[in-house]
Amino acid sequence: MTDNYEDMMELSRPRYDDLPPMSMHDRAAQFSPFAALVGYDDAVAETARLVGSRASLTEDQLRELNDDLNRLLDSLDAQPTVTVTYFVPDERKSGGSYTDKTGVVRIFDEYAQELVFTDTERINIHDITAIRITDET
Repeated sequence: MTDNYEDMMELSRPRYDDLPPMSMHDRAAQFSPFAALVGYDDAVAETARLVGSRASLTEDQLRELNDDLNRLLDSLDAQPTVTVTYFVPDERKSGGSYTDKTGVVRIFDEYAQELVFTDTERINIHDITAIRITDET
């Protein structure tokens, strides 16, 4: 039985004067795996990403938070360093995470109900769960 391709087995690849030969990297890319569903892996990773839910504060916790906030507002002129724990909503999913911010509060924006830090970061007081004044001068 004869092979139908015997006459071509010894031939070299065709070369063209106006077309440079393709690099081995580019040739290999033609045979690389192909993602039929573009963005599918990203969507799966996003779905698997865990977010927390916002905790509800008890009456006692709200009272304590209110006392801490009033103490902070009374001492704004002294510019104490504070650590604020607050909820950051997730941009893509329902829920979010809690984070801490340590710094000096410059002012309390009554209209927006936000603490404004000296580095211009703003935190809404409705997102705050704890305020710790770390130094009172």
